Amino acid sequence: MRNVTFRQLKVFEAVASHLSFSRAAEELHLTQPAVSMQVQALADQAGLPLFEQMGKKIFLTSAGEELLRHARRIAQQLREADEAVAAIRGAKGGRLILGVVSTAKYFAPRLLVAFKKLFPESDLRLRVHNRETIVRLLEENQIDLAMMGVPPKDFATVASVVTDQPHVVIAAAGHPLARKRSIEPAELAAQPFLIRESGSGTRGAMERFFAEREVVLADTIELLGNETVKQAVMAGMGITFISEHTIGLELAAGRVVKLNVTGTPVLRKWYIVHRADKMVLPITAAFLEFMRTEGPRLIVEQAPIVVKRK
Repeated sequence: MRNVTFRQLKVFEAVASHLSFSRAAEELHLTQPAVSMQVQALADQAGLPLFEQMGKKIFLTSAGEELLRHARRIAQQLREADEAVAAIRGAKGGRLILGVVSTAKYFAPRLLVAFKKLFPESDLRLRVHNRETIVRLLEENQIDLAMMGVPPKDFATVASVVTDQPHVVIAAAGHPLARKRSIEPAELAAQPFLIRESGSGTRGAMERFFAEREVVLADTIELLGNETVKQAVMAGMGITFISEHTIGLELAAGRVVKLNVTGTPVLRKWYIVHRADKMVLPITAAFLEFMRTEGPRLIVEQAPIVVKRK
């Protein structure tokens, strides 16, 4: 594949990302026949089909999936080379792609706004997903840094602790357990319990908390995302285990209460993570230093306003 061009790889990556020739054409401001021509030329050089069509949908073949990983790696390396040269020229900008687990979306924009004031020429991009997806994006080098509760173990990373991340059990304000002074975890076993989707860091922390205490939740309802879970709690569907960094407004408004469950809050950590083999460019190094010095304060300022119950 010595004659492959960067243009072909860029077009192929766009089609692979959207799984659509027409959407890739729109993104790249090309005609659809031009996109098809570039992809076919790449497939000819590979000697294997890169996509297969089933009905009206297209899917990557195994060869396409393998080529996509390399295409993204090449694009990232070119970007890193460009930013490294720009840094040598004295540029203060550069692009930074930060990926955060969904729980961190409540304070991540505040971090980026504060950082942008220090580096106004920087190009900052935010990706918000559950932990499973963020780990995949980090492994595939599609994001520069990730913020999460537990660093990946399947590949080498460099992880730095930013600050504590307390997790608590909450209920609607009128819940029968709301005024109880002390609640043993076993007392929650029969309660309708709202849990995050599989792959969520909060879900994992909750499962470890109850497993360590040999508590089996008998009545669980799985919901997608913190916002859905909070709305369900306020509607009286059940109680939940959640990061305290996500419930500031609801606590302040008296819509939810923290239950006095023995062993809570569960203190996890917020980590800022990058691949161990990743070139740390100046803008990335600046953000890591910013998180070390300013991150804890900015995250704490986003912490909940505690309303004391009478």
